[in-house]
Amino acid sequence: MDKDRPVYVISVAAELVEMHPQTLRLYERKGLIKPKRSSGKTRLYSERDIEKLREIRRLTQELGVNLAGVEEIMRLRAELEALQARFEQEVARLKRELGDRFQELERKALPPPKEAEKPSPKDRPVYVISVAAELVEMHPQTLRLYERKGLIKPKRSSGKTRLYSERDIEKLREIRRLTQELGVNLAGVEEIMRLRAELEALQARFEAEVTRLKLLLLEEGKALAEEGSMGA
Repeated sequence: MDKDRPVYVISVAAELVEMHPQTLRLYERKGLIKPKRSSGKTRLYSERDIEKLREIRRLTQELGVNLAGVEEIMRLRAELEALQARFEQEVARLKRELGDRFQELERKALPPPKEAEKPSPKDRPVYVISVAAELVEMHPQTLRLYERKGLIKPKRSSGKTRLYSERDIEKLREIRRLTQELGVNLAGVEEIMRLRAELEALQARFEAEVTRLKLLLLEEGKALAEEGSMGA
């Protein structure tokens, strides 16, 4: 079955996801779901819409995430899906350019040389917990709670003192924005931070794979040029 085929009227969709039709209309107004319309303007939901609605129900009912948090989570998931699709399309395009020799070149090719990664100044652990708490306008106990939840992972000095980096401070400010300005609970914050980490990891993997394939293309171009000069 085509998951994007619009087949369910709102009453059936609401029954499938155990929600009131008005709730589905609310989610549509919020942009969380976008059902298609028939020629007579009747809302029609697809299987993919049903999956999204079930996930929204899980976030709101099981995890207690408010709609602002759900919007952030759904936006990040859409970004992940879009990046994955772009990644797959670009890799497929580069492999087509390499053609039949791709497998042979890949076997012969050495992995691209890794540059010595210089630690970013943002990752340097410099702030003790009292200073970090003051910078982000939180109580030190709140920072300890976020650490227990795995939302933040400060380094430790040789004497086991917590030391926070500039990147940690940025994360804490974002957590404060989510919790205080948007009212997102910690379960929602955990989901949002996890998705952001996943997005960053996918972006890094995407860039590394595209770089590798471009190196293969470069090597192929050099080999063809050499063959041409020898033939001449």
